[in-house]
Amino acid sequence: IAPILGYGDLVQGAITIKMVYYVEGLNHNLFSVDQFCDVDLEVAFRKSTCFIHDLKGNDLLTGSHGTDLYSIILQGTNCPNPICLMAKATLSQAWLWHHRLFHLNFDTIDLLSKNDIVIGLPKLKFVKDHLCSSCELGKAK
Repeated sequence: IAPILGYGDLVQGAITIKMVYYVEGLNHNLFSVDQFCDVDLEVAFRKSTCFIHDLKGNDLLTGSHGTDLYSIILQGTNCPNPICLMAKATLSQAWLWHHRLFHLNFDTIDLLSKNDIVIGLPKLKFVKDHLCSSCELGKAK
């Protein structure tokens, strides 16, 4: 688990998103779709693109879909890094819990399950059967 190094308000034109986190080693600012909704914006997801609209339907921001997340590159700001919008869980329970627990490593998830530390976490053997692209991105330099 990487520490949050700081947070601040993200201003893009007339849009201000409050409490955007900067996570050590991730090189992305993180915020939830709900933060757009809090300022009366709509978020629409398509197969390879996401759109942020105002209530009149005007496109304000557009993002693209990577392997495991949607990101937008802000134009005209001093922040050259993309912003992660959403990570999607896979169908398997192991990967669902990996995502729910903020990309915690599978050995630790096994320990949590074995010792009944997390309410609702099933007693399963959590096996990492492929690489998580979001975790790889977060560990990339």
